[in-house]
Amino acid sequence: MINFVSKVIVFTLALTALEFVELVCGFRHWKWSSTSGKLNPSENIDHLVTNLPGQPQVEFRHYAGYVTVDQTHGRALFYWFYEATSRPDEKPLVLWLNGGPGCSSVGYGATQEIGPFIVDTDGHGLKYNPSSWNTEANMLFLESPIGVGFSYSNTSTDYDNLGDDFTANDAYTFLQKWFLKFPSYRNRSFYIAGESYAGKYVPELAELVHDKNKDPSLHIDIKGILLGNPETSDAEDWKGLVDYAWSHAVISDETHKIIKENCDFNSNNTWDNDQCNQAVDEVLKQYKEIDIYSLYTSVCIADSASSEDSSFQVMMKRSSTMMPRIMGGYYDPCLDEYAKAFYNRLDVQKALHVNDGLHLRNWSICNFKIFREWSDSKPSVLPIYKKLIAAGLRIWVYSGDTDGRVPVLSTRYSLSSLGLPITKAWRPWYHQKQVSGWFQEYEGLTFATFRGAGHAVPCFKPNNSLAFFTSFLSGESPPSTR
Repeated sequence: MINFVSKVIVFTLALTALEFVELVCGFRHWKWSSTSGKLNPSENIDHLVTNLPGQPQVEFRHYAGYVTVDQTHGRALFYWFYEATSRPDEKPLVLWLNGGPGCSSVGYGATQEIGPFIVDTDGHGLKYNPSSWNTEANMLFLESPIGVGFSYSNTSTDYDNLGDDFTANDAYTFLQKWFLKFPSYRNRSFYIAGESYAGKYVPELAELVHDKNKDPSLHIDIKGILLGNPETSDAEDWKGLVDYAWSHAVISDETHKIIKENCDFNSNNTWDNDQCNQAVDEVLKQYKEIDIYSLYTSVCIADSASSEDSSFQVMMKRSSTMMPRIMGGYYDPCLDEYAKAFYNRLDVQKALHVNDGLHLRNWSICNFKIFREWSDSKPSVLPIYKKLIAAGLRIWVYSGDTDGRVPVLSTRYSLSSLGLPITKAWRPWYHQKQVSGWFQEYEGLTFATFRGAGHAVPCFKPNNSLAFFTSFLSGESPPSTR
């Protein structure tokens, strides 16, 4: 009898093991690799992505789903996490944020810029990105705040409170709860990266992490931040936008002269001056003729460009006493429509654990209502830069030099106002023996340009941006010799 029971137990255990092996080996797009580490089903298997339509076969795991940041309000943020392509246990964790405010880090960062899967031109599948940043780090993409992409709240009044502080606090809560789900990353070296309006998000979240680290139980091993064409200081950003438009022959000498004489971008009453308003409107009028995010790129001429969300290259908000804001996301309706088609598929949403396969969620790459109603925006994050530099965090800022939205001049004006001592003078940096841009190092900060790149640098210079990212993680200067 004992032998019979023993055989039954052994058979049952063997069957269970076989079922688990079939589960792992049966994943359509993920294959077992010795570099992938051990799968811990108790930790996060419910968010493991296994049947993403059109996905190329890869040897790393990736996860997607919701993290509830407020149980009472029913507030949840959507994330997509890719393990590093090799030795994920040894590599840092990087959180990527896109801006807007109101634009998706999944639609832009993950599937147009630096993620391993790029949405194909028909919107039905994915292409593998050999320049993905997950070759160097474990990459976490967050759709933030609520109302962006798949992220949501069941409490309608939450949407009335959206702003910088709200976004930072929810993102911080997300991180703490995400680490509970992925505890092996709790003590990993951690970086925050992003572009455009995330120039506000990233330092604000980094400051919150730094401040909260006083409590050992909440400690996150933040090492630094990386910012691309970032909104930094409203006054300097506007001055740089206007000067760049003039210096690149987008506007006339006369328009530039009127702005110089009538617009005080440091004033709270900048937009009370009619001559200033009319001249700035002229700048935006000229930019509507081309792509403000990439001066020398042809605009997309397509049926999709006539839709409500795509009828403008520049969306501007004028309200209250806040500095008017121009939508800060890399805007290309040709690419955006492909992402929209892909993420509004029921089978895709089911694979990403967004729905049960029966009820479709409406996904858009940018939520323009959020942009229009944004209630809280810090006029400058330069004081946060100073605080993070004093704390010893690594801060790198890069700028695609053909972007008119947050042009290189805006960033140079902002960084110049910090008055940091120069430790390594202006010089070119190289990739594949060609000048990729120029850089300068200061005490506590590195600034670099990307030659010939627009607003979303990795879209234009994927290999160069990966090389730059590798230097950032290692803390070494970009290559300054051929």
